[in-house]
Amino acid sequence: MFQIDLLIDHDDRPASGGATFVRRNPMTGEVATRAAAATVADARAAADAAARAFPAWSQLGPGARRAMLLQAADALEARTPEFIARAASETGATAGWIGFNCMLAAHMLREAASMTTQITGEIIPSDVPGLLAMAHRQPVGVVLGIAPWNAPVILGTRALAMPLACGNTVVLKASELCPGTHRLIGEALREAGLPPGVVNVITNAPEDAPQIVEALIAHPAVRRINFTGSSRVGRLVAIKAAEHFKRVLLELGGKAPLVVLDDADLDAAVAAAAFGAFMNQGQICMSTERIVVDEGVADEFVRRLAAKAESLTVGDPREGKAVLGSVVDPAAVERVQALIHDAIGQGAKLVAGGTTQGTLMSAHVLDHVTPAMRIYGEESFGPVVTVVRVRGVDEAVRVANDTEYGLSAAVFGRDVTRALEVARRIDSGICHVNGPTVHDEAQMPFGGVKASGWGRFGGKAAIDEFTELRWITVQSGERHYPF
Repeated sequence: MFQIDLLIDHDDRPASGGATFVRRNPMTGEVATRAAAATVADARAAADAAARAFPAWSQLGPGARRAMLLQAADALEARTPEFIARAASETGATAGWIGFNCMLAAHMLREAASMTTQITGEIIPSDVPGLLAMAHRQPVGVVLGIAPWNAPVILGTRALAMPLACGNTVVLKASELCPGTHRLIGEALREAGLPPGVVNVITNAPEDAPQIVEALIAHPAVRRINFTGSSRVGRLVAIKAAEHFKRVLLELGGKAPLVVLDDADLDAAVAAAAFGAFMNQGQICMSTERIVVDEGVADEFVRRLAAKAESLTVGDPREGKAVLGSVVDPAAVERVQALIHDAIGQGAKLVAGGTTQGTLMSAHVLDHVTPAMRIYGEESFGPVVTVVRVRGVDEAVRVANDTEYGLSAAVFGRDVTRALEVARRIDSGICHVNGPTVHDEAQMPFGGVKASGWGRFGGKAAIDEFTELRWITVQSGERHYPF
């Protein structure tokens, strides 16, 4: 069992009320982590600490910030075995998934380090004689990052890497489902030498989340919020931020389509579909949830995909032998099973999967899915993928867009020009031609449209999210006024 405190102003602190909460291993039910249950006073103390640290951190030169972020990347990567142990116990994730999380999170810190000298402005021509007009970017203050459990190291690190690079200080509100994993990110940054108060980590009991988040958003020093999670909760965060006139960056749910055109390389499409649908048990915002396949190749595609899905092993992630690990909790199993049973009851065919043992679910493939079924539109966030058969490109595009979400998508076809044209017609923030829907790189503009959120994480796109653009002028010489 891991026991963790709050991280405020570099100090390990118990909650001011002395309360704790537990996160249980989803497979065994044993206590995985006992964590401090922050009070509203603790949340405010974290924001106060970040506010005190902001002036010095924001005025630090880009080279110094870059050096510390590079050290943080090394420190985080060195703790990969610890991250694997904590995340396996808290979320049921496989070692391979968390190892990848650590690698990409370290890349995010290194990419953020490279961005410290890319926060540029411009000189804008003015019609006023002798006026030097500048567009200038500067840090905003304290940034609140709210991260989920499903890609815990990636998304916890993403919530703070670019804000720090831009000269802001951070409060990271850890997920109630992986408090120990998220707390370890803060420890790596502290080890790297970031000054006290620059990074603070708050853990809270699940029932206290609304009041903790509300207190942090309302804090006067908090100037930006970034949230990754469900569209339902993201909407609540956006409403609360709007009440305080604060800008928010949202990366929310998804129902990613993978379109298989009639000229697709079926083996390549099957490989990408299986990876996109079943990596981390389908618990990724970009997970392939809908395969939109042309009826001319549908029978053969489904046959190959079903065989691929049946070959994927499932088992205890701590043993390191299986492709699929545990779903995050029994409630998730029940939700996914309800969607599958509803679809089968209305005529869908289960062509792969069907086995569930506790929180271990095999890879499920549902064929002949129609809009009448709940799983057609609802995000499943589990190891199940649906197949919708269509006739021609126009219907494929219509079905791909027939969702409230718009995060990631993919199109497979040998005629790349045609496939690219289809990609352009799909309403999503991300679309890959002849590649999987699950793909992330630190330097890419990452985000969605519609109910998948707004704004972009990653690289130069994130600079706009975490800086204030100001117009500053300097007048030289005499200026004429009308009176």
